[in-house]
Amino acid sequence: MARIVGAVLVLLVLVAMPLKYLADQPVLVEVIGPPHGLLYLVYLAAVIDLARHVRLTGWQLAAMVTAGLIPFLTFVVERRIDRIAAEQGLGVPLEEPLGLGGNTPVVQPDENGRS
Repeated sequence: MARIVGAVLVLLVLVAMPLKYLADQPVLVEVIGPPHGLLYLVYLAAVIDLARHVRLTGWQLAAMVTAGLIPFLTFVVERRIDRIAAEQGLGVPLEEPLGLGGNTPVVQPDENGRS
């Protein structure tokens, strides 16, 4: 969810807003703005649900809420929260992300060293 909100926010801020204010073309802001607002509300619901399951500090929760408002911050915060969740044994431990397609789970070897 954070990646989607982050991508839409980057598109809004780096493409739609400049077109509105520099080229007097507000149509993209009118098209992208409302979906971003709706996606941000869904993202906030996901943040609240995640905060119930993962022990987050107030700063971490504030960073997650703020991440949907500042371009590119969602990608940084999501990565850090994924690590915190993995350290707490929640979710699947992750390797490096493979782009927008998702993350590849790490296969843990069994006691005999086999995957």
